[in-house]
Amino acid sequence: MSELLLYSWNVNGIRAQEKKGFINWLLNSGADIVGLQETKSHAEQLSEALLHPDGYKSYWKSGDRKGYSGVAIYSRLEPKQIILDFEDPILNAEGRLIGLEFDKFYFFNGYFPNGGQGMHRVEYKIDFYNRFENYLSKLDKPVIFCGDINTAHNEIDLARPNENRNTSGFMNIERAWLHHILGEKKFIDTFRHFYPEQAAYSWWDMKTRARERNVGWRIDYFITSPELAKNLIDAQIDSQTLGSDHAPIWLKLKI
Repeated sequence: MSELLLYSWNVNGIRAQEKKGFINWLLNSGADIVGLQETKSHAEQLSEALLHPDGYKSYWKSGDRKGYSGVAIYSRLEPKQIILDFEDPILNAEGRLIGLEFDKFYFFNGYFPNGGQGMHRVEYKIDFYNRFENYLSKLDKPVIFCGDINTAHNEIDLARPNENRNTSGFMNIERAWLHHILGEKKFIDTFRHFYPEQAAYSWWDMKTRARERNVGWRIDYFITSPELAKNLIDAQIDSQTLGSDHAPIWLKLKI
């Protein structure tokens, strides 16, 4: 078995993040695999430094709209397969999902839909969740998926649960999928696996300077198949790294 360090980060625009020192962050992270969300870029808009950083290969998926959505993976490990087509129009749309297949596991990185624009987007989000779960159910090896899930699972996962019960991101109909996948399906929320009672957040509203007051939400996750429980070493939120309205999160495990 080898020890792997995986990172996930909603960068809120990779070109803006590059100007804030992203390449140095990546090269100093020690990460074997990094999943980025909300890259807001197409490949032709990216610098050589972003496309080909030392020691990593990069894989990108963008939506049709420029400056919107987008995901990427940096990997030191050579994948068996790069997964860009999920054979589903919803999963393929908007540049939200990318995957790599390795010998012993699949790695997926997702920027899951936000339901904040109205009930039609909440319904779209739930449809996306369900279709993603259906896709995972057909795979033949353990899964690690990460990203901005855009939903806080339980009351401990946001600073002000009572005020947000009817806010997208903490509505019961959104949380139900996390209850299902982490409960009935026994997938593992890796941070909560190690820290069942720790209130910690990965996203803050920048307009209200919520990060300074730590009035946040934990909506970024590393989630694994149940059979990987014995492989997990630690999972954390790197709240000291700035530059986005999200903090990077990481997972350490043996594979």
